[in-house]
Amino acid sequence: MKILFLGDLVGRSGRTAVIERLPDLIDHHQLDFVIVNGENSASGFGITENILQDVLDAGADVVTTGNHVWDQRDTLVYIERQDRLLRPANYPIGTPGRGAHLFTARNGARVMVANVMGRVYMDALDDPFAAIDKAVNDCPLGDVADAVIVDVHAEATSEKQAMGHFLDGRVSLVVGTHTHVPTADYQILEGGTAYMSDAGMCGDYDSVLGMDKEEPVSRFQRKIPSGRFTPALGEATVCGVAVETDDRTGLANAVAPLRIGGRLDPVLPPFWNTGT
Repeated sequence: MKILFLGDLVGRSGRTAVIERLPDLIDHHQLDFVIVNGENSASGFGITENILQDVLDAGADVVTTGNHVWDQRDTLVYIERQDRLLRPANYPIGTPGRGAHLFTARNGARVMVANVMGRVYMDALDDPFAAIDKAVNDCPLGDVADAVIVDVHAEATSEKQAMGHFLDGRVSLVVGTHTHVPTADYQILEGGTAYMSDAGMCGDYDSVLGMDKEEPVSRFQRKIPSGRFTPALGEATVCGVAVETDDRTGLANAVAPLRIGGRLDPVLPPFWNTGT
């Protein structure tokens, strides 16, 4: 099965690039399932229901989030009727929405997607390891699910790597989000789980993490705010990670980064081109 995960979608530039490019990627490369992290899509802070629907209409099967999930206050209401929008599973019991769900791919396969948030340098949510352990045990790979994808929205690469090893052999892909910079450590772990510390962002890289450069640079220099953070509006690079899974086991056969457009060097997964 061909799966694509796209990193944090930042502002108008990022969402426009994804909405414009995703339908052709799905059609040309015959992708079976697409996940997009959308938590920065509404002017950099949260996601509105209209933006969510635009991303889903472009071909995303699921949209994950993270620490900015509630920045648009209406999300507390509409997330209950939008089962293809996930919030971190380690929010306390009773939080609106869901942190994991089983979906059907274009090829008819069953794909479980789970979203958790780290605790190192982040909001002190419940234990992400316990939360993801329950989600995976409730929907085991090779039994209930044909593929399992985990979005670890976290600051520390050590916490993301620990999660990868914790889940190795039990899920198809563990991918980090939140830091907005694509990492070069994409690999298949010993037990067969694909891993990448951060998928990068879908946004303008002539920026500071997708935000217009002036205000962040000023704050680092002066230690006081002089204005609001606003997303950079230059051409976005669409960044993510592609995985091909084994139809029998659900584990990864291949993993590679994807980068299209904007300032970063372009790269397509080689197994998309060869058909292997």
